Amino acid sequence: MQTVEIYTSPLCGYCHAAKRLLTQKGVNFSEIDVLANPDRKPEMIQRASGGRTVPQIFVGATHVGGCDDLFALESAGKLDALLKG
Repeated sequence: MQTVEIYTSPLCGYCHAAKRLLTQKGVNFSEIDVLANPDRKPEMIQRASGGRTVPQIFVGATHVGGCDDLFALESAGKLDALLKG
């Protein structure tokens, strides 16, 4: 199983939805709260090639994008393969 990292904010409904999907799929993930750790936001922006909104989701070395991108992968049947690597 690939390592999953998600940059979030506790005020973000899309963050909660993305985490809920990952949890339902039994995926362990590392959460980086950019509100509690604002020094991590520039890191997120750099890793996400300029993406400034949360969530920003990474599966292994792959930048998935945001919540809509994660759900699109799931709908297309491609998320499980990405998670397995």
